[in-house]
Amino acid sequence: MSEPVEEPIEILLVEDNPGDVRLTREAFKELSVDVELCVATDGKEALDLLSERRDVRPASVPDLVLLDLNLPRMDGFEFLRKIEEMPPFGQLPVLILTSSTASEDVLESYDLAANAYLTKPTGPDEYTSMVRSVVNFWFEHATLPSIAT
Repeated sequence: MSEPVEEPIEILLVEDNPGDVRLTREAFKELSVDVELCVATDGKEALDLLSERRDVRPASVPDLVLLDLNLPRMDGFEFLRKIEEMPPFGQLPVLILTSSTASEDVLESYDLAANAYLTKPTGPDEYTSMVRSVVNFWFEHATLPSIAT
């Protein structure tokens, strides 16, 4: 990995499985970057959190969303549809992180402007490898939009 990211990275993880949340947290802890992982257990909770931050604490808008597709109350597809209608979140980078390998899910995710589609790893080492790749690409190489309200 190249130079460590200097500012804390804030990532919104939208995931209802406590085991996957734990694996993701542990994978981020393995890296030498300052990551603040905020967790929402469904799309509705994630939208509420984003709305609050937009209205009350605009400086705390996450840098990236990791989104599961199979969620209670509001699934990942509906979440993607809704954030397109919520300025300025239509520009927020969203990476799908799901166990689904169905080609229809991949296609629909990209149709709804997801930035990447990742299949959930099965173990801690694979999670760490995936998280390292995400941080390396999205925060060390890619240029992200400035989300201003």
